[in-house]
Amino acid sequence: MATNRTFTMLKPDAVEKGHIGAILEKITASGFRIVAMKLTQMTTADAETFYAIHKERPFFGELVEYMTRGPIVAAILEKDNAVEDFRTLIGATNPAEAAEGTIRKMYAASIGENAVHGSDSDENAAIEGAFHFSGREMF
Repeated sequence: MATNRTFTMLKPDAVEKGHIGAILEKITASGFRIVAMKLTQMTTADAETFYAIHKERPFFGELVEYMTRGPIVAAILEKDNAVEDFRTLIGATNPAEAAEGTIRKMYAASIGENAVHGSDSDENAAIEGAFHFSGREMF
């Protein structure tokens, strides 16, 4: 059964380039309500745990280094069909293949620096949201 919440991170490249406001505006203009949000920085241990599914992949070390190089904006978003609708809004991982008007088409530089994370399932949205937020931080 689909839930109405998803998790996102504005990644270090988007934060460094000053795209926080523009991306959040696009998210809210698309009908999402922000129910939790914070500017934070992942430690190496945080990134290794969060991306543990990729531990055996050749890009794991680069991914951890990238995700810990600067602050991120973590957020939980709410909307009907949240996970699927947000995945559509952010676009393909490769910004060159992302549809016009998607967040990654507009703000990502490459597959590696793709500006934003979006949960790929309702189950992962709950896990990822709980990784970054306690229950008292969600509204």
